[in-house]
Amino acid sequence: MQRANIWNKLDLRRYKVIIPMALILIVCTNAMGQKRKWVEKNNPNYDDRKLTYGFLIGIHSTIYQVNYSDAFVTPDFDHIHSVTAKWKYGFSIGFITNYRINDQLDFRITPKVAFYEHELKYAYLDGTADKIKLVETTVVELPVLLKYKSERRGNVRMYMIGGIKPGVEASGQKETKTASLRMKTNNLSLEAGFGFDLYYPLFKFSPEIRFSHGLVDMLDNKTNEFGAPLDRVNTNTISIYFLFQ
Repeated sequence: MQRANIWNKLDLRRYKVIIPMALILIVCTNAMGQKRKWVEKNNPNYDDRKLTYGFLIGIHSTIYQVNYSDAFVTPDFDHIHSVTAKWKYGFSIGFITNYRINDQLDFRITPKVAFYEHELKYAYLDGTADKIKLVETTVVELPVLLKYKSERRGNVRMYMIGGIKPGVEASGQKETKTASLRMKTNNLSLEAGFGFDLYYPLFKFSPEIRFSHGLVDMLDNKTNEFGAPLDRVNTNTISIYFLFQ
């Protein structure tokens, strides 16, 4: 089977990663002015609470990872040059429920609603104009995560986070269903990322960057003209979250 090159299919150009990371670093650089241990601590007992709540706002860039089927290299598909994906942007909003296991480890659930766009471009060799298939969906997601925290330094604390993210489509795909490109309504992703807890007198603010890779083959119809050239379609997402607790 002809397997897609991950760098070409993800179109993961350096600026797609550098820009989100730069935003995180800028925020954290401002906060590092407070990092000295002798700085007066805001909310010094905040992390002693067993159960805390909050809300989050996220922006993301997402893309389909496409793998070609065996049929793509047969004469039946000589008229198709390629099927390529493009990065598209969206956003999400949700809530935070955080349970403290110990001083370094938290268990976290963040139910949220996410708004996605995905795009596939079909290029042809027989003179047919390129066809763009846009999949717009609203997805209810329930990330289940573990958060591993460093020692608190003044009013700053770094952490790493990871887990799984089940998702169920709430609405969307109306246009693509009539255009014969069908995607499944359920997904399951692995998530990993890092962030900083910044302590203020009345709340805790946490900028976070997270990477997500879908485990489910999202392609629902593999027998029509749009599905037959493909073997698998997975989701890949880079997200920036702003959490308030």
